Amino acid sequence: MPTSDLEIARSVPLKPILQVAEEAGLLPEEVELYGRHKAKVSLDSLERLKDRPQGKLVVVTGITPTPLGEGKTVTTTGLSQGLGALGERVIECIREPSMGPVFGIKGGGTGGGWSQVVPMEDINLHFTGDIHAVGAAHNLLAAILDASLMHGNPLEMDPASVTWRRVIDVNDRVLRNVVTGLGGRTNGITRETGFDITAASEVMAIIGLTSDQKDLRERLARIVVGYTRDRKPVNVEQLRAAGAMTVILKDAIKPNLVQTLEGQPCLVHAGPFANIAQGNNSVLADRIALSLADYVVTESGFGADCGLEKFMDIVARQSGLRPSCVVVTCTVRALKMHGGLGRVVAGRPLPEELGKENLPALEKGAANMMWAVGIARQFGVPVVVAVNRFEGDTDAEVDLLREKALEAGAAGCAPSTAFADGGRGAAELAELVRQAASQPSQFRFLYEDDASIKEKVHALVTRVYNADGASYDPAAERQIRRYEALGWGNLPLCIAKTALSLSHEASWKGVPKDYLFPIRDVRASIGAGFLYPLAGDISTMPGLGRDMAAHRIDVDADGNTVGLS
Repeated sequence: MPTSDLEIARSVPLKPILQVAEEAGLLPEEVELYGRHKAKVSLDSLERLKDRPQGKLVVVTGITPTPLGEGKTVTTTGLSQGLGALGERVIECIREPSMGPVFGIKGGGTGGGWSQVVPMEDINLHFTGDIHAVGAAHNLLAAILDASLMHGNPLEMDPASVTWRRVIDVNDRVLRNVVTGLGGRTNGITRETGFDITAASEVMAIIGLTSDQKDLRERLARIVVGYTRDRKPVNVEQLRAAGAMTVILKDAIKPNLVQTLEGQPCLVHAGPFANIAQGNNSVLADRIALSLADYVVTESGFGADCGLEKFMDIVARQSGLRPSCVVVTCTVRALKMHGGLGRVVAGRPLPEELGKENLPALEKGAANMMWAVGIARQFGVPVVVAVNRFEGDTDAEVDLLREKALEAGAAGCAPSTAFADGGRGAAELAELVRQAASQPSQFRFLYEDDASIKEKVHALVTRVYNADGASYDPAAERQIRRYEALGWGNLPLCIAKTALSLSHEASWKGVPKDYLFPIRDVRASIGAGFLYPLAGDISTMPGLGRDMAAHRIDVDADGNTVGLS
């Protein structure tokens, strides 16, 4: 009997991807094969499907997670399998895993147990090359920019004002801040810069938000990379780089088709992190899926304060997508931690106390789940709570969470054993979601476009992060004044913050209160169409821990990958 995620993934015979595509409603000419079990979907399908009735969009989010995660992808996949078992036409949509977390903490990003998206090895590693294409396009722009500075600086840029760094799809803290051009004048001018992880690239954000190839090029052209000496913004079109970047990305904007362990189609596309970017898969994938399926289950990264809020206030605002239901994923163990028990550290065994029934700690920690439900309800959409149930969770604990979920205004709450049982373990959850998605909703944003930048910040920090207000470093104040003078104040906000707390401080668990949310800087992603304030010590380049997944990943004597999870 297979036990590891990788063994389970290998044990299930996969359908040929052309069969998955046909069952989903795609034509053979709309599918571009990448082997037998993965393919890209042509954007031409959108034109053919434009008059089809749209399915219901279900967005899966979660509580504030522990460093181990609480199984949102397991819930997303299990729910998709569960809806499929109920006879519904369903398509799952998730982000492409970055190799940074794959070799860092997570070890993989395709679910787990009997609730997985496959082929998991391919998806977790190079897949169809989309992330590499994003990195290549991003770094081509960096090279063109440096070449312009070296060859006479015709745009009269201030080298100290350059905001465009380089990217790499690896967690590497020593690259956060670097000095380039140390080889003399022939090797470029000397300046301070640095690297971000590829998932934090504005190019990745654009891939996730673009509507077609024309829109892609227009967004790339609008990217602002720095300023002239008289403080005017310099964009990619002025550097004459947008065309070449578009060529590199012309296949990367096509969603990737794979399948769940139970054969439901899944579109895996785009990979922006939710703590430093918008944290959702692509609009193109969601749109194609909605034209084909009765239900589309799409996953937002991290907790409701991160990926869900950004889906609602950024993705939905730009795309016109409107969810029919939100699912908040939680676990008993994580909510006990929020109630003051134990300390969860990636790579170490769970503290023993988290595996023992403790209703007072669970009730205290359940406030975090209730707050997540409240965040989702602010957008006017029905909410269902999914409890990823582990062996050892007691009926009393699950019943307590159901009671608290309903008290918070959820339409329902169900345990899920999709990890152990696949779609049948999410049957109750699937039925609750089906009922909730049929309810009327009154979708709304948390702020209006014409609100000032500080008004938008105030709405987010008070209504989502439970702060009393925001404080601003001098750098942030200067940037806000600059952006509003340039006419960028109407853009939505994508706040970069820790995912391990509702607040800016990772160690603050539960529902922090009575504090000011600190904004230390504000950056502009004009091509993506948002501003992103940076809170606390959030970094756009993660680092590797002492005990990393890379230490466990290898190949065996037969050449098979081992250690992915």
